[in-house]
Amino acid sequence: MSTIQMATSERKRLHPHKFTLWLGIGSIVMMFAGLTSAVLVKHSGSDWRGFTLPTIFWYSTGVLLLTSLSIQISLRAFKERQMRRYRLLLSLTAMGGVIFVGLQYRGFEALWAQHLYFTNSVAVSFLYVIFGLHALHVLGGIVALLILFARAFSARSRNYSPVPVEIVSTYWHFVDLLWLYLLVFFILIQ
Repeated sequence: MSTIQMATSERKRLHPHKFTLWLGIGSIVMMFAGLTSAVLVKHSGSDWRGFTLPTIFWYSTGVLLLTSLSIQISLRAFKERQMRRYRLLLSLTAMGGVIFVGLQYRGFEALWAQHLYFTNSVAVSFLYVIFGLHALHVLGGIVALLILFARAFSARSRNYSPVPVEIVSTYWHFVDLLWLYLLVFFILIQ
């Protein structure tokens, strides 16, 4: 095998960290698919009591979509070695993630104001579990963003491999798409 063929086959391989990420995403998809399937089964039951999602969940969706855009532009800035722009966009993405979680909490406060608690109905219980699990995954993404942030501002670390940024970006896009799926799902089953 020639050197060029070996280099080409090496480039086509999936990085081990990216492979691990895709395995994780697959398991998260299965977990949420199982939960939403359970919602569909329980939806036909006599104890199902519908509810209306608070409008603040739409605002949180807008924030999350903007963070998806900012992480994508930050990835491009990193690859072009525009480190100042990369750091700024990475910071905006992390702040947007924190704002999203805060808006989610406000959404639950609106549910509490309607006296919709975890134990009131099966529908609301599923909402709490599913949205809460999603918020935990967003918090995991925020932690990953903070690690990238620390590396970006570290004087000791000068690693220009795009792999960590690509991994965090892919994960962030995934939690954004997952949120859109969950929001549309709960709107449709109301």
